[in-house]
Order: sequence, then structure tokens, then C-alpha cells
Amino acid sequence: MRVSVIGGGTINETAANRAEGVGRELATRGHTVVCGGRGGTMAAVCRGANDAGGTTIGILPGEDREDANEFVDIVIATGLGHARNALVALNGDAVIALAGGVGTLSEIGFAGIYDRPIVGLETHDMSDLGVCATTVETPTEAVDAVEDAFGPEEGSVG
Repeated sequence: MRVSVIGGGTINETAANRAEGVGRELATRGHTVVCGGRGGTMAAVCRGANDAGGTTIGILPGEDREDANEFVDIVIATGLGHARNALVALNGDAVIALAGGVGTLSEIGFAGIYDRPIVGLETHDMSDLGVCATTVETPTEAVDAVEDAFGPEEGSVG
């Protein structure tokens, strides 16, 4: 399964460790990470997935593929700026939202528009947004919730 992981472009060490844990857990279970492909949460989740032998897809806002972080395996340059946030949400079967700002909030909105299951881990309060979201406390619980949204046939590998 492809899972979009969204979060801030500038994060602290605690948030980076959390994002790496999400990436590592997704890769360990055979899932592909989709993200915005640049720094912060995006680099950390890709680093975690990369460390665990997983595959990462980065959907960049600009035109230059060289802008991707070093842990992105498949780089997609869009030239769309922030409008690429729609593509990040659209290209995941589900979305895990980590801490972030208005860009992350826009991706949560697009996930709701595209009817993607949304799992929140230390992110925006989504209770008033009209989206169905599950809130969890650990990277493992985040991936469990994504897999649970699809059932045993689609959610987990093996």
C-alpha cells in the first residue's frame, strides 16, 4: 500500500524521531512512503523508510528533481508550488498526519476531499474539520490504524 506522510517542513528532534519511526514502521511492513520530498518531516520519514529498506516517493513543489531530499527513491517534480499538496494526499491510499503548519492542514483537507483514511499523530485537531480521522500516540499505532482501515487483505503484507 502507498501511505502519504505529511508534516512540517521544519521540525525539532522529537518530531524528526517520530517521523523516522513512522517511515521505518511503514517500510518494515512493506508499504511505500509518499511525501512532499523535501526537508523536515519529509526527510525524516524517508530516512526511516530508507533505513528499513523501503521505497519512498517525493512529490516536489518545484521543477528541479535535485531539490528532493537524499532519501527519496522516486522523485516527481510538479512545478505546482503548494498546489502539489493535493497530489501528495491523492497518491496515498491513506494519510498519516504529523505535526505541521498550514501546508499540513491543507494536505489533511485534501485527504478528506479524496476520502482517504487519515491517522493523526501529534498533529492538528481535526474534530471540527468534518473529516473522519483516527488519533494515535505512536508510529506503530499509526501504521496499525492505516492497515485496519483496509482490512487484512489490503492493509498488511504477509
